[in-house]
Amino acid sequence: MSDGVRPDVLRAVIADDQALVRTGFGMILAADGIEVTAEAADGPQAVAAVRRTRPDIVLMDIRMPGMDGIEATRRILDEDTTGELRVIILTTYDLDHYVYAALTAGASGFLLKDVTPEHLVAAVRLVRSGDALLAPTITRRLIERFAHREEALPSTSAHRDLSGLTPRELEVLRLLATGLSNAELAERLFLSPTTVKTHIGRILSKLELRDRVQAVVLAYESGLITPGGPAGGPR
Repeated sequence: MSDGVRPDVLRAVIADDQALVRTGFGMILAADGIEVTAEAADGPQAVAAVRRTRPDIVLMDIRMPGMDGIEATRRILDEDTTGELRVIILTTYDLDHYVYAALTAGASGFLLKDVTPEHLVAAVRLVRSGDALLAPTITRRLIERFAHREEALPSTSAHRDLSGLTPRELEVLRLLATGLSNAELAERLFLSPTTVKTHIGRILSKLELRDRVQAVVLAYESGLITPGGPAGGPR
């Protein structure tokens, strides 16, 4: 581990209360040339480790003593002035109800702890490139399961106003929330994939969102689309 900054190397912090998980994930990442700058056994340690080592990625367990991964994620991303830090949530159970809260806190996706080494490395590099980890169909399944619940969602509440989006951007956001990939969006809207990517980039910029996962969450929270409801046409 190192506290120095090497811009040519992808850097990660691993936060999990199980030492075996931290060690195993650390070995997998290191074998692929990803530097583990620090390990943390709880939320406060994770926050401190990020402040100290300035990583690109944080692998964050949800259930930890003291401060859980949701609060740690929120604090870490609130302090991130670059807008480039990404958090991947680690969970034991698929669609753990904590995951939705973690995504609204700013996480870019989640991984099951039994992930294969290849998938772990690919996921870290995918999220670092600016994409969202969740597959579109998984994103929709997750949001539809929890969006109807009355939960406090403070991290995106400031971004409910969609009035700054153009009609085309609203259409893209609406379809994005149904789980369509960029290629599927391009086909549906008769646009090039590059144009679709440009629209999504503008949506994220205007709404001050980190990635498409947060955009999907916002689409449901704002009522632009409802779980199980139609996506086409204005609502």
